[in-house]
Amino acid sequence: MKQIQLDSLQMNVYETRELMGQAAGKAIEDTINKILLQKNNIRIIFAAAPSQNEVLAYLKNSKNIDWSKITCFHMDEYIGLPIENPALFSNFLDKHLFDELQLSTFYKINSLNEIQDEINRYEQLLREAPIDICIMGIGENGHIAFNDPPFAKFDDMHFVKEIQLDNISRQQQVNDGCFKSIQEVPTHAITLTIPALISAEKIFCIVPGPTKTEALYRLIEEEINENMPATILRKHVNALLFTDESCYQKG
Repeated sequence: MKQIQLDSLQMNVYETRELMGQAAGKAIEDTINKILLQKNNIRIIFAAAPSQNEVLAYLKNSKNIDWSKITCFHMDEYIGLPIENPALFSNFLDKHLFDELQLSTFYKINSLNEIQDEINRYEQLLREAPIDICIMGIGENGHIAFNDPPFAKFDDMHFVKEIQLDNISRQQQVNDGCFKSIQEVPTHAITLTIPALISAEKIFCIVPGPTKTEALYRLIEEEINENMPATILRKHVNALLFTDESCYQKG
């Protein structure tokens, strides 16, 4: 494992994706238990994407996490898909993590509600108390959640908003196997904003695989700027990035 310091962000590079997922999962597990020594409930934001599979599998199989003390959020949701569609991010998290766990609460974004009402509802929930942990990835275009360039704002006044997906984001969903064609991918979504994500006390960012090589290279090399939204992670004082050699070695 290699450790690389990127401003305030620590990046750990593992030989394989499996080792990366185990290390990230163990670090998250340890952090959860450390926080639970100090408070009775933890609030966690989760990404929902195949890039998170190894970490979610570790957390799902852990025998050392008291999920009854964890309140969960997810960071984005498509607009326009029926509630039973497996591509919905809330359904992805249910399948890969939550279905067999006894959670305190999983607050789902319901994009079938009137959109502004749902944005207001979810923003209120997020602001009720501090976010302890955010578990995220980065997109092929450098987005975090669905804050795509050039519309990402580091100083967004809101915690939740409606956005239009750029074509790189939509194509990534096809590349990830979530849809058969870009025509099937919704054009709009509800997303947590960058201030909502980085408000978390601790951030774990998991970035495996060769499809993210260019995005990781840009995160490392570019100035911190809104056209590469993930660069904001380099300013967070308590963030860890986990990647594997298949992603990093070509950077």
